[in-house]
Amino acid sequence: MRHQSFRHGVHPKEEKSYTQSKSIESIPLPDEVFIPLQQHIGRACTAIVNKKDEVKTGQVIGKASGFISSPVHSSVTGIVKEIGLNMNHLGVRIPTVRIQRTGDDDWQYLTIPDNWQLASSEELNRVVFEAGIVGMGGAAFPSHVKLSPLLEKPVDSFILNGCECEPYLTCDHRIMLEQTDKILTGMAIIMKMLAAKQGFIGIEKNKPDAIKKMREQVKAGDYPFKVVPLKVKYPQGAEKMLIKAILNRKVPTGGLPGDVGVIVHNVGTALAVTEAVVEGKPLIKRVVSMTGDALHSPKNVEIRIGSPLNYIIKHCGGLKEEATSIILGGPMMGVSLFDLSIPIVKASSGVLCTRHPQKSSQEPGPCIRCNSCVSACPMFLLPNRLARFSEKEFYEESDRFGILNCIECGCCVYVCPSKIPLLQWIRVGKFIVNENKKLAAS
Repeated sequence: MRHQSFRHGVHPKEEKSYTQSKSIESIPLPDEVFIPLQQHIGRACTAIVNKKDEVKTGQVIGKASGFISSPVHSSVTGIVKEIGLNMNHLGVRIPTVRIQRTGDDDWQYLTIPDNWQLASSEELNRVVFEAGIVGMGGAAFPSHVKLSPLLEKPVDSFILNGCECEPYLTCDHRIMLEQTDKILTGMAIIMKMLAAKQGFIGIEKNKPDAIKKMREQVKAGDYPFKVVPLKVKYPQGAEKMLIKAILNRKVPTGGLPGDVGVIVHNVGTALAVTEAVVEGKPLIKRVVSMTGDALHSPKNVEIRIGSPLNYIIKHCGGLKEEATSIILGGPMMGVSLFDLSIPIVKASSGVLCTRHPQKSSQEPGPCIRCNSCVSACPMFLLPNRLARFSEKEFYEESDRFGILNCIECGCCVYVCPSKIPLLQWIRVGKFIVNENKKLAAS
């Protein structure tokens, strides 16, 4: 099979050296955690605990309220101090459970099969759902939904995403090196659930040690998987780009990977599947890259969901005096934070602390019609026009021009010489278009 690449995209400067060689560290449990009841795409959970309730590590505190929803668990053993509205990283007030830790972990485990290899797909899917597993690569789509393909759309291929194409992030790189067996076991479980005939592990070529380790463990475990080294190009890790690069299949406009017989999951998701199905542990922790030139001690840390960001920064040596920007995520798709008490959630893959803004502080200039954004867009959209439609509130026009197909990769902003906040306007437009569609359907 000849592996190709998607068209367009960009090549941002690689800045992985801050944490690339840093082994994963577990930091001490925080005294308090703040656990949002919506950490996923879909409907928010409903709190099933009350103030002053005692909870155990792994206990369900938020019940899923629909098919596209995912339960939320306590990440520590403690007492519920408050249930109220707290700001998330987007500045939206969402229901949050505040828990004060009272001691070491007292686990409440999941009910799991004695042998996952003999279990049915339905039983495995139940465990994935009850564990609250969502896409760990950033999308946070409930995994049990992706692993419940429709009968009329059979899946023949599964792709494990180990690209990690954001310039600064290395958490996926480290778990591929340090928890290889768990990742491969999770991939085998997922493929059993999907009844997929072929499995691929996509890793960018700037991670030769991860490619080597994965190949060695695939051979040692006699797994029917193929490790595919991929061109270093952004956004190689976007699922539609990954499918094009590995299988040369094009997901139709407005379609999903399942439409071309493929399901894609992140390596972190596969790790979470193993911990749920084999160990009975729900998703209450994750690895995060704490990186950037404004952090005294950049590192990859394993932390509990709901840990406040300022607590984690403290355990990474604190911020340098010249720190100017804190971004949740990478520089391409991340969101600049306004409050360091924001908690880490399931989809938080990295925190970038910089001494200089990623872009010049000059005011955006007029569009000069250079079409650099059009040439960079991997989805073949017109970012300049979509942003203009959104700014002028022409939402029907933006819908007709495919604004919902934007994967929010940020390539357009990266190349814009006028420094126009194209992605920010497109995000606004996508939100309004989606809300209008919901109102029309109700």
